[in-house]
Amino acid sequence: MRVIFIHHSCFLVEAERSVLLFDWFAGDRVRGYQFCGVLPEYPPDTPFYVFASHKHQDHFDMDVLRLAEKYNNIHFIFSKDCKLSPHFLKKHGFPEEIREKIRYVGACQNETLGEMEIETLRSTDAGVAFYVNWKGIGIFHSGDLNNWRWEGAGDFANGAMDRNYKSQMNRIAKKPIRLAFVPMDPRLGQYQTLAIDYVLQHTNAEYVFPMHMWQDYSAIPQYKKRISNASMAERVMEIAHENEVFFIREE
Repeated sequence: MRVIFIHHSCFLVEAERSVLLFDWFAGDRVRGYQFCGVLPEYPPDTPFYVFASHKHQDHFDMDVLRLAEKYNNIHFIFSKDCKLSPHFLKKHGFPEEIREKIRYVGACQNETLGEMEIETLRSTDAGVAFYVNWKGIGIFHSGDLNNWRWEGAGDFANGAMDRNYKSQMNRIAKKPIRLAFVPMDPRLGQYQTLAIDYVLQHTNAEYVFPMHMWQDYSAIPQYKKRISNASMAERVMEIAHENEVFFIREE
């Protein structure tokens, strides 16, 4: 199995001759940043599953639908806030049949797509987070489900955020998680690692990938050094650059 860090919160997972892509957007969509992630090429009949957790520009780009021009066995699983009207799709040059390839999901919902089971969590910001069971492989992509504790926000707001985050995460805490993609946003300062702390301490996630780091990965090695439990620290994957490839052992 291969995991490719494309950029920001976008990861691509190759498993069982299939491809799962999470939260892709073109690299020039966010003002002030130039993301350089590049998607690999696959045979046109590759089973391809594209997820979008919410419509923020650093998580969703309608041009991801252009992948349907390359791959005939493609499925789009989008949060409901990403919904595109038939008129909008037509206006932007997408064929009518593209609508049949899109499935919109809301929070706290369970869906089945072939051999894939999908459970959504309610984000603490916008849209959803995804827990995907793909042929026994548990994959969690947090989207913007994070413990967004901000300095100066106040105890009431930060306390509510903490409770909301933990209540959602507890829904999947006992589920098998092979891969977890979790925000570690440097803008949060001293609270940057709250979410990843909780995942390490309260789930059995085997490989935990920090994300949403705005191209600043310097905190990852420092964070790993602070974890006193060596086996826990080993679960955190050390990302250094965009387009980085990780090889995950097969069970």
